[in-house]
Amino acid sequence: MRYQKTGLISFDRRRATPGFTLFSPMHHRIACLIDMEGNICHQWELPDHPANYARLLPGGNLLVAHRIQGNHLPFNGIGGRIIEMDWDGNVVWEYVDPMQHHDFHRCANGNTIYLAWEKMPEALAQRVQGGRNGSELNGAIWSEYIREVSPKGEIVWEWHADNLEIERYPICPVCPRAEFGHGNSIYSLPDGDVMVSFRHNHLVFVIDHITKKVKWEMCTPILGHQHDFHVIPNGNYMVFANGAHAFGPGTVPGGGGGSRVLEIDPATKKIVWQYFGRPGYLFNSPYISGAERLPSGNTLICEGNWGNIFEVTQDSEIVWEYVNPFVVPMTESQDIAGSHQVFRAYRYAADSPEIRGRCGT
Repeated sequence: MRYQKTGLISFDRRRATPGFTLFSPMHHRIACLIDMEGNICHQWELPDHPANYARLLPGGNLLVAHRIQGNHLPFNGIGGRIIEMDWDGNVVWEYVDPMQHHDFHRCANGNTIYLAWEKMPEALAQRVQGGRNGSELNGAIWSEYIREVSPKGEIVWEWHADNLEIERYPICPVCPRAEFGHGNSIYSLPDGDVMVSFRHNHLVFVIDHITKKVKWEMCTPILGHQHDFHVIPNGNYMVFANGAHAFGPGTVPGGGGGSRVLEIDPATKKIVWQYFGRPGYLFNSPYISGAERLPSGNTLICEGNWGNIFEVTQDSEIVWEYVNPFVVPMTESQDIAGSHQVFRAYRYAADSPEIRGRCGT
């Protein structure tokens, strides 16, 4: 099996997209930038445990969130401190919100947007549909707020779940009612609109930055508790459909369970491209994970549960593959200790603003 090996597994020099791949081994205090041969060309030593992942900014700085003390909610994805580090590992900017979780994004205007938890007002919580009966957290339901902050740390925009028509988006019937959305990805579009993924509702949607109302949505178990909802260069939307609690027509072709990467035409909501395992169970990560459309037209996929990062062509042929060699320490939860998990990965071209002049380029 591919997953019994680590490091570089395969590399088709003719068809793979040249560049450097960034990933953060989960539950390790490092972020690694590797070349196409799988060699680490640069590594950041992080001041604390990264919450999930890191991404590069133009100019070579690293944006990453860390887990901090002060948030005692029993939910996954806790962060709390978003920091920007320069190429040499110096912290040049930070913002602290103990309720921050999962995702964050540097906006085109230089601001930073992120997801955070808040307790639902009782009147709003009573409108929440679905979920397992009696599974609230001490009788309460938690939901999300989204906050955009300036480089000076000033709050310039906020969104709360009460802007949703709550009844339209029931919680998956096998999920607890402790969280209404469990947001796990956020992406700021150039016009300020915001793309969001709510895992517990099989829901991806776009928020109008001005009205704060939903201007586009897709809510279906086909998404299977999805991650990493974002726009790709051709204007279509991409999402990692984890396949968890997925059912109904349109799930993995041939059956057998498994995950998919979906490219969706936002105008028609039709799937125009997808990647899946053959058979389906050979590609399966029920949580975390992501994908990125590369300039070549290939797609970089992070099968997070296995720490497997690989690139596929439009015909779904694997042309580059690497498995994270760093093992989750045994001091972590028994559910993940000993695994090779990676939340997301990103590929950067040698002449990109993030890499140019660095790593020997």
